[in-house]
Amino acid sequence: MTPFIYQAQPVRVIFAPGAVARLAEEVVQLGAEKALVLCTPEQRPLAERMAQHLGSRSVGVYDKAVMHVPVETAAAARDEAARLGADCCVAVGGGSTVGLGKAIALTSGLPIIAVPTTYAGSEMTPIYGLTEGRVKRTGKDPRVLPKTVIYDPELTVSLPAHLSAASGMNAIAHAVEALYAQDANPIISLMAEESIAALGRALPRIVAQPADMHARSDALYGAWLAGTCLGSVGMALHHKLCHTLGGTFNLPHAEVHTAVIPYAAHFNHGASPEALARVARAMGATGAHEAGPALWRLAQALGLKTSLRELGMTAGQLDEAARLATQNPYYNPRPVDFDAVLKLLQTAYAGGPPDEA
Repeated sequence: MTPFIYQAQPVRVIFAPGAVARLAEEVVQLGAEKALVLCTPEQRPLAERMAQHLGSRSVGVYDKAVMHVPVETAAAARDEAARLGADCCVAVGGGSTVGLGKAIALTSGLPIIAVPTTYAGSEMTPIYGLTEGRVKRTGKDPRVLPKTVIYDPELTVSLPAHLSAASGMNAIAHAVEALYAQDANPIISLMAEESIAALGRALPRIVAQPADMHARSDALYGAWLAGTCLGSVGMALHHKLCHTLGGTFNLPHAEVHTAVIPYAAHFNHGASPEALARVARAMGATGAHEAGPALWRLAQALGLKTSLRELGMTAGQLDEAARLATQNPYYNPRPVDFDAVLKLLQTAYAGGPPDEA
């Protein structure tokens, strides 16, 4: 067996329908007394419900979370937490809200309880991202890893089917890249393959019947595994591209992952055949060369946009994106250069099957 290093992330996980009723108990478990509930403007009603669960332990709701965590938003949130005397944050929502909680924790050290309502997976990682001057920078710091994550499938039922599908594809992308990460290991690879398989089964059922609680539970389980993978090993070209496209061009996070992952996977299939064969197998296909096309077919079956053009990017922006993505590249099993990345982006811009480009 190839030698490897595996380090588990110290996160307490509660997974059950109705688990959010334990929120106040989990704040006590942290030794905290004053929780600030974080959310996006759209999710304020749900955040208010969380504040009610907390009772006197809530110091308020802060509803300014937005995509890609601008540094100005992070600074304002830290100031508000300090003003209210909060000693922990409860992040209710998806990656934007969890990301805001991480930005607060990064400099203040306030512990986070995450209550995910999407399949983004950020709640299981020590990775943070901040956007300044149209550039999104990421880093790892153990201070930003949530102390507790409450997975309640009932909270995901209200997420519209198309957003659920895109969020699930985002999670699949985390698991795909974990399989060929520079520090991949057998434990995380098992989780990654199981994650892809669980999400691949669940997402079509959610699109067909959004209230299917079994499908919602399976998808949340898959997302948990994907987030664990993302937080335990490194990222590669796909994530570098998505961070560039999101931070610089303000494209929607989950939809960008959906559009790029089939092409990034196909780009790497020759350089990491064993990993991509596992992706294909998890999706009911055979062979590394089928991984990218299988991901593309799933996105198509879910009714999602599969091209950067459909997401609002222009052909004239592709050169800048390729330049930014290759200036400080992440590790990738296949070497990257400007011409290769530009060709990948051009293929993703067109949106056709990866193996026909």
